Amino acid sequence: MIVILQDIRSMHNVGSIFRTADAAGIEKLYLCGITPEPIDRFKKFRPRISKVALGAEKSVKWEKCKSALVLIRAIKRAGYKIFAIEQSKKSVSYKKIKIRESGKVAFIFGNEVKGLNKTILRGSDKILEIPMSGKKESLNVAVAFGIIVFHFK
Repeated sequence: MIVILQDIRSMHNVGSIFRTADAAGIEKLYLCGITPEPIDRFKKFRPRISKVALGAEKSVKWEKCKSALVLIRAIKRAGYKIFAIEQSKKSVSYKKIKIRESGKVAFIFGNEVKGLNKTILRGSDKILEIPMSGKKESLNVAVAFGIIVFHFK
């Protein structure tokens, strides 16, 4: 299981995702667009990511990618099924999907405010959402990440 993070703004969210990725045994994180890397341009670990990741930024494999679309095309050619996590007219509850028989799986999570763009959604094999029962429309991206990866682990 691999994960693509597209345009995640918050270093705290990225740190939390690294920590949860370590706990869930995620193979690799791809940091796309504006998603911050755990290491800055001077090759020093970013304190705001490290504070939350608690060392997982050193143990989880990751790669910086400029374009999520180029990455999606490449991993599809490698046999991965792409599952976007987003609310849309075409999304289905994550609870209704069985992916174990899908083989190689990649989840993609988007920006905390804008979500994933339509081009990325069209490039995905399926769009999954977490049903909401309260007044809020969505969860924090790091929380949603935890729910999804542990459900499909």
